[in-house]
Amino acid sequence: MSNKIVLRILAFVLFITTLASFLGCGDDDKKPPPLKITIGNHSDLTGVSSNAMILVTRSLEDMVDYYNEENLIPGVELEVITYDGQYNPANDIPGYHWLKERGAEVFFTGIAPASITLKPLLEEDQFVMFSVTPPTKAFQPPGRVFAAGNTLAQWDATTVLKWVAENDPDFPTDRPAKVGGAFWSEDYGADCLAGAKKYAMAHPEQYEWVGGFLNDWSFIWDTEVDKLKDCDYVFPPIPMNQFVKQYRNSGYSATFIGTDAHLAFLGMIDNADLWEEVDGMWFIKCGRWWNDEGEIVELTKKLLQIYHSDEADSIIRSGISYLGTQQAYIMLELIKETVETVGSDNFTPQAIYDTAQSFSITVDGCPHSYSETKRTSNDGLAVYQMRAAEKDIFRVHVEWLPIVYEP
Repeated sequence: MSNKIVLRILAFVLFITTLASFLGCGDDDKKPPPLKITIGNHSDLTGVSSNAMILVTRSLEDMVDYYNEENLIPGVELEVITYDGQYNPANDIPGYHWLKERGAEVFFTGIAPASITLKPLLEEDQFVMFSVTPPTKAFQPPGRVFAAGNTLAQWDATTVLKWVAENDPDFPTDRPAKVGGAFWSEDYGADCLAGAKKYAMAHPEQYEWVGGFLNDWSFIWDTEVDKLKDCDYVFPPIPMNQFVKQYRNSGYSATFIGTDAHLAFLGMIDNADLWEEVDGMWFIKCGRWWNDEGEIVELTKKLLQIYHSDEADSIIRSGISYLGTQQAYIMLELIKETVETVGSDNFTPQAIYDTAQSFSITVDGCPHSYSETKRTSNDGLAVYQMRAAEKDIFRVHVEWLPIVYEP
């Protein structure tokens, strides 16, 4: 074969290769950019709940990063922007507008009062908000505030009191158990006490209601401790470290009862070495704990190693906050189903709301669902008990308990 023929063949091959490369680049250039969905996180990074909310924010950001990196919602790029409301109600509305101006279309919060204050604005703008500490008022009537991976504090209280009365081996057998509680003067605590009172009043054969007391944001609990001194069971405030210390130092022996919200500040119990003071405490939970097995629990541990390997142990010891991945997962899977249903070209915040009306999912064995009237996702709860010797809580039954909506 002559050199001229060889050169012509090589030139032709080079032309075809160059043309294919050019056409390929052209196809890439013509691909539409991904749909960007911005999640506005109304949080507290410097206020009274910042100890927990900083880690809840991290868990949300890490789940979003994971979804983006793994392309779990094809054609969609998720973004989180965070506003520090400092747990100050005066910042709720300015924070909402700040997030909205920066493109937020979906809202997420761990601040209970914010979901109440912002509900009318959400209705007006046709946005949705997912709350991980849902107050009852935000759901009356059912609207655009959803509880992701959570139920209402009043239902936590009714469910755990029923379980304790039927299962605690130390429950009084010759009289009703005396029960009461104390919280700061805020919606979540008030809801929890209202649920406990409702159950106790409906079951006088099981419980005697001693009282529910709301403290005006003080860390001194002398008055409340004295009023609850004769109780068999007490719902302590959130955070609970100062109260349980004062209660035990006063010589009182009630068994404490808590919720997921108490576990957000478990690190304070560890730092103050108050494990013996909370030994035997019952917890009603909406999801699995660090020492359980489950797909999302394992994913959460994986994310810790990917993004915070140097802090993983301390984050786990701090309590439940980073397990906010379980709540973020429900929200992100709802967004994913919405995109799959309507297509990325037709995605709107209204479409999320519409999809939620019949959305259901199972998270580590626990069923969750929304409906046209149901805005709390959990369809089951679990009870755990504190063991001071192991400085940890442990699940005390296998099945998910039905929620006691009415005592």
